[in-house]
Amino acid sequence: MASQQGIDEPSVEEFINDTEDAEERERAYRERGTSRPITVVGNPVLHRECQDVTAFDDELAALIDDMFASQRTAEGVGLAANQIGVDRKVFVYDCPDDEGVRHVGVICNPVLDELPADRRVLDESNEGCLSVPTAYASLARPDYAVVSGQDARGNPIRIEGTGYFARCLQHETDHLYGRLYIDRLSKRDRKDALQQMAEGTPRYEVVPNE
Repeated sequence: MASQQGIDEPSVEEFINDTEDAEERERAYRERGTSRPITVVGNPVLHRECQDVTAFDDELAALIDDMFASQRTAEGVGLAANQIGVDRKVFVYDCPDDEGVRHVGVICNPVLDELPADRRVLDESNEGCLSVPTAYASLARPDYAVVSGQDARGNPIRIEGTGYFARCLQHETDHLYGRLYIDRLSKRDRKDALQQMAEGTPRYEVVPNE
């Protein structure tokens, strides 16, 4: 796995509370935004590291609103900016953990923390991706994740997740460094996932690859 470098910011010891008023916050983002079509595997923006977010302004706020609207339309639990064709390191999420608690938030310039050995317990579960529509494959990932980055105003934040939510945090951070979940599969499993995609019909609008 390639080294992931973010913008230097003061460290944050406490994790954000992304469960409080989750429904209201998600609705507010979504209702301000406009849904956009989803880019799919093969689109160049998905296969290279995105640019750092350096301007925490109204344009970024509008992008985040559109990302929440797009995520809801596609019925996803996480969405990276390059999945709607925008070359910026930001992702949003609306994801339950294994206890069914809903987490809603946004993070810019995310970097996954290195886990100590005693926290690296692998969970092998099915994984899918809005940019690889209709395909699923089993993939082992740590069942705990910590992501450090910045909020929409540029303030340093940290997010922790367990189980399904930890998978979401790792999956979306991967996106912003040009890696899809199928890139972590064996050649055989990757081929199978792409075959599932070829045979399926997306339930949401996608950007055709030229």
